[in-house]
Amino acid sequence: MGFSRDESAIYLATKMAREFTMALQKRAAALGFSPGQFPILIELWHEEGLTQRQLLDRIDVEQATLANTLSRMERDGLIIRKSHPSDRRAQIIELTQRGRDLEANAIAATEATEDLLLKDFRRFERQLLLEYMRRAIESAKKAK
Repeated sequence: MGFSRDESAIYLATKMAREFTMALQKRAAALGFSPGQFPILIELWHEEGLTQRQLLDRIDVEQATLANTLSRMERDGLIIRKSHPSDRRAQIIELTQRGRDLEANAIAATEATEDLLLKDFRRFERQLLLEYMRRAIESAKKAK
């Protein structure tokens, strides 16, 4: 027997991430953000004034990916970058008013998308799925 996509956790996780991202895309675009910006927005809504290094550590993406995403967010008026008061090499990332005002609607759009995608799951199945996803992510981090 050969490789079975339906039995591959990596294949299925990649496919699920793509499908979930595409499902959020339309709602996100209508609000003025992209699914790739959502993790950054979440971190900045939780704690403003983070450095790019802090964001990198928290969302775990490549440096170039984060830099490009931040540039698009700045262009789109969601964030501003300010000089770090004690480290000339670093910049502080802050939300603009537009970025702050987006929070409630962006979270609602994300929750509505999740509800749509998981509508056939019972409550305990959703909880199990989330738990398994968290465990798989932790295992992947340890395997790096």
